[in-house]
Amino acid sequence: MNLEAIQVALREAGHDGWLFYDHHHRDPIAGRILGLDPKAHITRRWYYYVPATGEPRKLVHRVEQGRLDSLPGAKGLYSSWQELAAGLEAMLTGARTIAMQYSPNNAIMYVSMVDAGTVEFLRSLGKQVVSSADLVSQFEAVLTAEQIASHTVAQKAIDAILAEGWKEIGRRLDTGLTEFDHVQWLSEAMRREGLVWSDGPNVSVNANCSDSHYEPTAERCSPIVKGDFLLIDMWARPNQPCTIFYDITWTGVVGREPTPREQLVFETVRNARDAAIAAVEQAFAESRPICGYEADDAARSVIKAAGFGEYFTHRTGHNIAQELHGAGAHLDNLETHDTRRLLPNTCFSVEPGIYLPEFGVRSEVNMLTSTTEAWVTGRIQRELVRI
Repeated sequence: MNLEAIQVALREAGHDGWLFYDHHHRDPIAGRILGLDPKAHITRRWYYYVPATGEPRKLVHRVEQGRLDSLPGAKGLYSSWQELAAGLEAMLTGARTIAMQYSPNNAIMYVSMVDAGTVEFLRSLGKQVVSSADLVSQFEAVLTAEQIASHTVAQKAIDAILAEGWKEIGRRLDTGLTEFDHVQWLSEAMRREGLVWSDGPNVSVNANCSDSHYEPTAERCSPIVKGDFLLIDMWARPNQPCTIFYDITWTGVVGREPTPREQLVFETVRNARDAAIAAVEQAFAESRPICGYEADDAARSVIKAAGFGEYFTHRTGHNIAQELHGAGAHLDNLETHDTRRLLPNTCFSVEPGIYLPEFGVRSEVNMLTSTTEAWVTGRIQRELVRI
């Protein structure tokens, strides 16, 4: 935990403090920011309050009174619910505006970890509970130079594997190949490069491409044959602690040229992707704040103008960090109205899609930012792949 940085951020935000609270690992965000053991045995509630100035304070159960000993600050103990209530009131004396993993109306559900009852109790003490969403972005999504370098390692490996993967499909067309077969080939190639991931990758043909979370299995998969429309989505990170994912999606056609409708849909998705990229690039070049919803609007407006708005059924992008779907700002004004800023030294995907009944197109790239610029980190698909 970087206490000094947290307190500076609290003062800049105008909050009196940040109250972390957990029970049974219900708030992994708190654990990561505070640097706590994610596998620790937690059966009782604990609270850790970081004021904007001064010494932090702890409140822990006597049964697990050592739970927060790795953190600085004075310790309070409780056993009964009456002691808990009194302890919370005492540790928050003098504080009025308190940040927590809370989102009004559950608008940003990714940070909405604290239960309603706890918020109600704090309000009964006269406290104003505000969202920690922007603080979480600052301390969860901002990457170190080493983490950015790890993203580049994954990017170079996956871009090369994908390029060779298209060729592998062409080589095996006449001998028989399924979606799951190619999942296995891609997976083995990523393992050889020292990458790790959960689930996937996703290899889909035709109507399966329209299921954005389709997962072929040995028992449920389609063959890949000439005439198919094909989508490949793959993601992974280097197999070391604290590394960052790379996550891309490309599409192509097998043994033929694309139809006019396929070409139209691809170009629309490509143009929507590029509109979002341009919006982010311009904002950072101008040192102008940009929120996640604004980048989503840029992509979504292109797809709506082309008449495919109803077929774009998910957000434009997600934060990328040590988790594939990180805790920072998403490019979203559909599933949520994400007012969190896209911060310097963060990573996120840009992946608009159009999902028709007969086929779907998604084009996904990743972007990184600095204090002065934003850029795409890997290869950018400009045309449908021909196999």
